[in-house]
Formats: sequence, structure tokens, C-alpha cells
Amino acid sequence: MSSPPKVEPYIPASRSLPELTVGVIILGALLSVILAGANAYLGMFAGMTVSASVPAAVISMAILRMLRTGNILQNNVVQTAAASGEGLAAGVIFTLPALVMLKGADGEPIWHTFSYVETTMIAGFGGVLGVLFTIPLRRALIIDQPLQFPEGLATAEVLKAGAEGGGGVGVLVIAAIVGVVSKLGSTGLRLWAEVIKLGGWIKGGGSTIAAGAKAGAAGTKVPFAFGINASPALLAVGYIVGLNVAAVIFAGAVLNRLVAVPLYSAFGDAASQIDPDSMKDPTEMAEAIHGHVTRYLGVGGMLVGGVWSLFKLRRSLLGGITAGLAAYKRAREGGADSVPRTERDMPMNIILILIGVSVIPLFFIFWHFTDSWWISAVMAIVMIVAGFLFSAVASYMAGLVGSSNNPVSGITISTILVAAGLLFGLGLRAPAGPIAAILIGGVVCCAAAIGGDNLQDLKCGQLVGSTPWKQQVMQIIGVVVAAFAMAPILNLLNNAYTIGSKGLPAPQAGLMSAVAGGVFTGDLPWAFIGIGAAIAVAVIILDIMLEKRGSKIRVPVMAFAVGVYLPFELNVPIFLGGVIAHLISRAVKRQGGDAERHGEVERMGLLAAAGFITGEALLGIGLAVPVAAMHDENAIALITTPYTGYELPSFLLVIGVLYLLYRLALTRPKSA
Repeated sequence: MSSPPKVEPYIPASRSLPELTVGVIILGALLSVILAGANAYLGMFAGMTVSASVPAAVISMAILRMLRTGNILQNNVVQTAAASGEGLAAGVIFTLPALVMLKGADGEPIWHTFSYVETTMIAGFGGVLGVLFTIPLRRALIIDQPLQFPEGLATAEVLKAGAEGGGGVGVLVIAAIVGVVSKLGSTGLRLWAEVIKLGGWIKGGGSTIAAGAKAGAAGTKVPFAFGINASPALLAVGYIVGLNVAAVIFAGAVLNRLVAVPLYSAFGDAASQIDPDSMKDPTEMAEAIHGHVTRYLGVGGMLVGGVWSLFKLRRSLLGGITAGLAAYKRAREGGADSVPRTERDMPMNIILILIGVSVIPLFFIFWHFTDSWWISAVMAIVMIVAGFLFSAVASYMAGLVGSSNNPVSGITISTILVAAGLLFGLGLRAPAGPIAAILIGGVVCCAAAIGGDNLQDLKCGQLVGSTPWKQQVMQIIGVVVAAFAMAPILNLLNNAYTIGSKGLPAPQAGLMSAVAGGVFTGDLPWAFIGIGAAIAVAVIILDIMLEKRGSKIRVPVMAFAVGVYLPFELNVPIFLGGVIAHLISRAVKRQGGDAERHGEVERMGLLAAAGFITGEALLGIGLAVPVAAMHDENAIALITTPYTGYELPSFLLVIGVLYLLYRLALTRPKSA
């Protein structure tokens, strides 16, 4: 990859504006708790959370404008705190509910309720560690690496448009309205399908390929299925990351869905993982095989890809730490003015002290569960090492595909696999072993989720000219206030709906429970994890060869592994968005556009992409309210029967959004 261009912040380092004020801190803390609660329910109910950066920025601008106060930097620190609450919710709900599902030696759940002290400490200290780990990563991933951080870019464009007004606001508003209408029509009113699904069965003597084809005569049921999520936000993410990364992600998805799934269903023991006879639709069977088996190819790929990415980033990571220490030394010797405002992180000595303070209470929690001080010490060491490494991996992947598409659950599975394997080797057995692995996974998942979200926010801060240490303080505030609210929220939801039931399935936590127990019983698809690791090695070799040849095309291994792990239908719109970005670039070249015109197109395209993300994310959080109140995913639906066939309205929506993105990007600003 080429070196990143120098970024000029919107508010230069020489200019100072109010950032951390009492009102801003209160507003950021309040939004953190609200968005954490909304995403805790949504994540356990629907298996996904909604990125809060862009919605929080919009809400902050609206509130501060009504109060006739605020500036772009204050709006940025408010959304920073709010995003921390959403990120912490994801880290908690992906792991800690597993302790409600996991059975002890007496056959009873480990936890009947969520202990306030233990839940708060695991969430709070895990999240704080995630913030602290991102501070040296800021320089390594934002300044030294040409990563896009799609939602960070989108949030920055929203904040700039709000501060400037002008023609760009119109593009942002149009795209946001489309995002709102799309989300309302598909997820809310269910007037059209959210996911377009096509597929058929391939059988021994021939094949039947058609949309929604049924299984024919008796024989091996081999699904050939694909689909696309009709999400403007995912199309926008693809536009932001560009064609190269989008194509690599899509290649990983193709390998899984169109190669690994059919091969496994034809030659593997599919019946041991799912009930093939109950599968009437090929896409249903393909998704089941992906969820239970072949996505572990992505887990193996992320394990190898994460280690390789950290190895490649070793100089930047060490440079970030040494630069932080040097900046601290310069500040002590020459005063605060010796370091530019936009480069001032929290002092490294404070970071190290806070890391040590965070580890001590977590050690005693581990001791409480394992009743062994030396195993607890090992757990604490594994937690620190894995927390930093996987926070770096999560942050790197957030730079590639954004926080909303960041496979934090895959990172957590990797953590639990490593931790459980180590604990098993140390002689720890069930039920203590799975519990210990879940606890480590809980801390690391909180740290990784926060790491991905916070790097997005720090990228936004770099673009608008925020003071990094002030953002980092708001990140910690957002984590702490959300942590204090998590246990009551989880107990409220568990008492009302029962976590793990059909009403509140908490799919990621159920997967973590299965993985943690599977290590000690030997029930995991280790072969697929190993094959995924081998494929990742091959991708790394290919990328090295392309680099030595000076090719403009690169194959980042983490992007490929993410594509293998994520559901196929999420990867397709990302690829299509990348194709549109390429077509727009070619159109500008054909028109003979100069550097100024290229800059206009880039800005208008980013504003359009930001609008799609903003509208969809805002309504995604808004829809959580009636769904939670009525505990019905069809709370405001006008049509409750599932769509079959080609889902033509959804297909037309995708085509329309792609065309609109193309046209909006090429629109000349009114001021031009």
C-alpha cells in the first residue's frame, strides 16, 4: 500500500476551540447510556448492533444547535462518548450472557442473574483497557497506515457539513432520506425484503438452480445459494473503502459460500451440524452450514492474519509507544506548547498506570471463579496480551470495513480458542475451564469492540482537528457510565424475556458458550480452523509477490478473512459500492478533471456515502424502540409474511441507490 497523504485538519492545530465542557460531558454520558441500552437489546434480539458514531453526531448537532451553543469539536467529543457506550454494549452482550446459558457441575446456569459488581467491573475495566490500548494505535493505524476508517470519514463529513452548510448539506440530506426510507421500508414496515436471496439445489445426476428451488428426489442436498443485503449503508461502506479492498472481501465471501459450503454439504458430515431434512430452501441450508462450520475458515484466517498484520505493524506500534513517551518527555521539558494540539495524546505514564490499575480487580474476579491464584495470574497475563493484540486487530479491521461490519465475534472466538486451549493445557477442566475462557473473552471482547469504535472516532478527530487526549478522556467517560448501566439493563431484559430463549436468543453469546465448552469436549471444527489458517498463509504469500512486483492491486489478508467470516449477503453490497467508486473515478478521468475537480468529487461522494450511513443508522436505532417496547420484530410491520422469489423491489432499490450514489458524487457543489 502507498503512504497515506498528509491530512490537514478542519480546525488547525494553531486554533483552539472549547471541547470538554460540563454540558458536553453530560450530553455525551447520557447518549452513551441510551445507545448502550438500545444496542444491548438489539444485539441480543437480532444478533447485530448499530454503529452510533454518525447518529450521535447528528443528535449532538441538533441538541447543541437548539441550545444555541456548541462547535464542531464539541459535537465530535459528544459522539465519541456515545460511540463508546454502543461499543461496550457489543462487547458485553457477545460474551457475558454466555454465563447465563452455560451450565455448571450441578446442571444449573453459572449465573441466574447478572452480578452488578462483576458485570460492571468486567465491562468497565475491559472497555477502559480498550481505550488505553488504542492510544499508541492511533499513530500506527491512522497516521502511518492508509486505512480508510469508513464511519470515521462519514462522521467527519457530517460534522463538516453541519458546520459549513452550503450545497454539500443538500447531498447529505438527500442520501440520508434514502437511507431512512430504505431502512423503514425493509426492516420496519417490511414492504420489501431486506435481503435478496437466490439459490437452488445441486444433486447427483444433475442440478436444479432457481430462486427458491425446492429439493427434488432423494439424494445429497447440495445448496448453491447467494444473496445481497439491500442496504444503502453497506453500499456506502464499499464506496468508501474502494474497489481493491471491496473486491478482496468479496473474494473471501465467494470462497466460503460458492466453494466451501457446496463442498462440505456434498462430502462433509453436514448432518452432524444441522438437520438437512428440515431445510426446504437452499439459502437456509447454506446459511446454516456457514454459521455452524465454514465460517471457522474465517476464524483461522483471522488468527493468522491478525498475527501477520501485527508483525507488519510492529515498527508503527513500537513507534507509537516511543512517540508517546517522547511527547510526554517534551511536554515536561518544554511545556504543552512543544507538542501540536492535534497530536497530544494522554501521557504514556498515565496510560501505563491505568492499565495496571485495571488489571488488579480483574485478577481478583478471575480468582473468585477459579479458586486458584496462579491460574488467575495466567488468565490476567493472557487477558492483557490478547486484549492488546486483538484490539489492534479489531482496530485494523475497522479501518478496512468499518465498525458496523467489524467481526468482533470472530475476534472473540479466536480469543476464547486460544485462552481455552491454554487453560486446558494447564490442567483446568469443565466447568471451571469454559467459565474462565468466557471471562477472558468478555474482557477482550469489550476491549476489541471499543478499540474498533474508538479508532473510528479518533480518525474523525484527526479530520476535524480535535485534541486527541480530550477525545480519549471522553472515550473513558462513555465506557464508565455505560458500564454502570449494563448489569441493570441485562437483568431487566433477562427477567422480561429470558436470555437464550426464542424471544431473546443472544446468538453470539450462545456461540461463545458452545466454543468455550467445545474446546474442553473436542467438539469444534478444528480442521476448518486449520484450513482457514493455511489459506491465509497462501493469501499472505500472494500479497508479498504483488508487492515485490510493484502492483497497484493488493490482497490484504485481514480483508480476505473478514469476507470469509461475514455472511455472504453483507459482502456483496460492499463489493458493488467499490465498483461504483471505481466507475466514478474513471468518469472524472474521462472528463479530464483536474485536482480541484477530483477533490470535489471525492467530497461529494463522501457526503453521499455519509448520508446513506446516517439515515440508515439513525432509523436502525429508532426502530429498536418499538421492537423493544412490544418485543416483536414486526412491531410496525405492514406485511409479516416472508418474501419469496426474486424480491424485485429490493433489487430495484439496490440499482437505484447505486445510480444515485454515482450521480450525487459527480454533482458540482452550488458554491462552485
